[in-house]
Amino acid sequence: MTSSRSRLALALLLGSGVMAQDAKVSPLLSKDLVEFPGKEGLMIAVEYPPGASDPVHRHHAHGFIYVLEGSIVMQVKGGKETTLTPGQTFYEGPNDIHVVGRNASKTKAARFVVFLVKDKSAPVLVVEK
Repeated sequence: MTSSRSRLALALLLGSGVMAQDAKVSPLLSKDLVEFPGKEGLMIAVEYPPGASDPVHRHHAHGFIYVLEGSIVMQVKGGKETTLTPGQTFYEGPNDIHVVGRNASKTKAARFVVFLVKDKSAPVLVVEK
């Protein structure tokens, strides 16, 4: 069952330009986690065109990233910059600030899946100022 709140949050996220202007974000699954009251799981696919990047942001969620294609660079505040290739993973916690999120290549696209476990009322993404 897809949560209408998650669909709305994702639509707002996509329409607001919060992600890199040229990143393509596709919703895959949204599910209320009834065993964990007030929580939901949200899965999205992200495609970074060559050279694409995200603004500094946070998710207020547990975020699990799995790289499908290409190479991406990720870093949370206080952590090390990490370059990921297909089959590799990355985690960011609810209190982490995501300071680097970009395609490592200027010539090839990168694709990855993000699975978020979050409060149902929390926004998908918040840009840090």
